[in-house]
Amino acid sequence: MHNQEFFFQALIYLVAAVISVPIAKKMGLGSVLGYLLAGVIIGPFVLKLVGSEAGEVMHFAEFGVVLMLFVIGLELQPSLLWKMRRSIFGLGGLQVLITSVVIAVVALLFNFKLNRAIAIGLILALSSTAIVLQTLSEKGLMRNIAGKSAFSVLLFQDMAVIPILAILPILATMGISKSIADSEISDVTGIASLSGWLQLLIILVVIAAIIFIGRFVARHIFRFIAETGMHEVFTALALLMVIGTAMATDAVGLSPALGTFIAGVVLADNEYRHELENTINPFKGLLLGLFFISVGASINFLLLIENPFQIIGFVFLLIFLKFSVLIVLGRIFKLKKGYEFLFAFLLAQSSEFAFVLISFSKQNRLFDNHTAGLLLLVVTLSMVISPLLLIFNDKAISPILARWQNKLEYDEIDDQENPIIIAGFGRFGLIVGRILLANNFKVTIIDSNPSNIEVLRKHGFKLYFGDVTRPQVLEKAGIKNARMLILSLPEHDEALKVAKYVRKKYPEIEILARARDIFHVFEYFNLNVKNVQREMLNSSIELGAKALTNLGFTRYEAYRAARTFKHHEDEVMQELYKHWQEDEVHYIQETRRFSEQLSETLQAEKNYSIHDGDDSWSVNLLRDEMISKSNHEKTNLKKAKSK
Repeated sequence: MHNQEFFFQALIYLVAAVISVPIAKKMGLGSVLGYLLAGVIIGPFVLKLVGSEAGEVMHFAEFGVVLMLFVIGLELQPSLLWKMRRSIFGLGGLQVLITSVVIAVVALLFNFKLNRAIAIGLILALSSTAIVLQTLSEKGLMRNIAGKSAFSVLLFQDMAVIPILAILPILATMGISKSIADSEISDVTGIASLSGWLQLLIILVVIAAIIFIGRFVARHIFRFIAETGMHEVFTALALLMVIGTAMATDAVGLSPALGTFIAGVVLADNEYRHELENTINPFKGLLLGLFFISVGASINFLLLIENPFQIIGFVFLLIFLKFSVLIVLGRIFKLKKGYEFLFAFLLAQSSEFAFVLISFSKQNRLFDNHTAGLLLLVVTLSMVISPLLLIFNDKAISPILARWQNKLEYDEIDDQENPIIIAGFGRFGLIVGRILLANNFKVTIIDSNPSNIEVLRKHGFKLYFGDVTRPQVLEKAGIKNARMLILSLPEHDEALKVAKYVRKKYPEIEILARARDIFHVFEYFNLNVKNVQREMLNSSIELGAKALTNLGFTRYEAYRAARTFKHHEDEVMQELYKHWQEDEVHYIQETRRFSEQLSETLQAEKNYSIHDGDDSWSVNLLRDEMISKSNHEKTNLKKAKSK
């Protein structure tokens, strides 16, 4: 019977996840909000499919946060972590300190006692590692400056959980008599009963053991297990390492998530890093989903119904206070161009660690049942609202900021008569422009990226900030008298829009264009723009030639193979374009045929003799290779004589 109940609960959680998350993703709400809404629906206040066990499930599912920190640690080199120290300890430290003080002061205004107000400030200053990192991963923002800053703050917050856990019992004793405090202290067992310096020594020993095992022992164990070829044993070893590290750090009073993060960072240089990451990821995703569902299911709607305006007011007050502090810190740490808003919205909610800290405070008689229940509800609702805040930022704040910045900063272009106009001066356009400028051609350069403009002007380039898709900008840039327009814009649709306008109004102007891929090339062909260069083609061919050299080809053979490949690509482009226009199936068939033809050509040319008409022939290359071959033969001859 008990087994039946367990399987039924598991079925409910899995069905809720499978149905709600894809729907939420389709609606643009993100998976986190989908999980939370699923928990609300199956919880005791809607369908009543799950009940009081949601809290126990949440504590179990918190292991997903531990796994997530381990995976993140695997992706961070220790050197990179050291480079982030300013944002971790500077930005993160100030966020926790200032936010704690601000929330504590506001709590005092609501007649909370001083010790409770400080505890509330410390607990609510933290943000949700699970929600923020899941969001950063889904939206690809981990490399974004706002994402990096948010990650730094979260790392410091995870470290701050340790001293907060130590401070809460001290705050609890501020409100009770000495005799009660002494009796509670006498009940403390384990490492917490030891003196402070001894606790610190044990913590340092545990961390040193984690680093030593991860750095020097783990790779030998992984190699031994990998040689067995049994993937399930490797999976068991990966989980054993994470669980063992979490238990060791938890036993000495450290955050399990912080311990596994340290283990992940230590293993970041390990050759089995990718295998570890792939092994852990499914468990991490499933447990995090379970955690979010249990958060949604644990919302106490009875308390919300009793005091709806008060609780909702507290939730928005919390978000407002945290948002305000984060905005100020973002600007102090030079987050600009809307990144400060993204940074603030990312961290404006409360943390999953708050559930642990509130429960711990209740056990230490710092909070009564009503206060603990109120705080739990505020924390949960702030986490539920968090994905909506990010949607609000994407749909409302970011477009307004973009329009405002564009309107504010677009340059007035004086009437130009330069023969060449370059539209887009990023990585691609910069190289083209430097070649032309080095050959003393006069060029009008237009770009729409304000950050790019700022950097390039510091390096002495004269360029205009403007939207080249606007006809008046092109007219001011002198398109009427120009000989050539170079479209090096990274934005596919905007570049085609400009090409269409210029080809229609000024058909005599030569257009040279940057293309993202072969289909982008074909779209330019549709506009009768024939001088098109795929942005990755030449660099990829050069790297391919280097790969051939490392695989045993002579430099001449590799260079010739690369040239043949490029010549073949240029030759078949027009033919493929015709098939692309006619029929997709025929186009795919011809693509395969041309690939086979290229392979046959390259194989045949391996035995092709050098002649004077060969464009890739080089005296210097042949001389170097002959000298190298001669030296190699002399070395072999000496070895043979010595034997």
